[in-house]
Amino acid sequence: MHVDYKLDESYTPSRVSVRAGHTYQDLKEVRVLELEEPSGWVVIPLTADDAPHEPLKAFYLQLAVLANHQNGRDTHIRQVKVFSARTDAQRLLPCSTTTPQMSMFSGVR
Repeated sequence: MHVDYKLDESYTPSRVSVRAGHTYQDLKEVRVLELEEPSGWVVIPLTADDAPHEPLKAFYLQLAVLANHQNGRDTHIRQVKVFSARTDAQRLLPCSTTTPQMSMFSGVR
């Protein structure tokens, strides 16, 4: 996530919780970050609890801002990017994606 304390001051998050799960109801906290006057990209590596070198597998990802610098009320997060390990698309999909209609919906935008 991209934040800038010099420009946003009290709008900059100081404590962020990352939650992940397969549905909205089963989100579990996987990481809590304490940020002190961050400027630029903050990288949050997400790995599975049982295998630290495996990426976290989840359908839902939630960033919850728990506190801001100077007790600010609103938050400025300038950009969020989520990167994932590449997997075999044929193994994940139960049907063939050889038709143009199916291949149109085979990727995430």
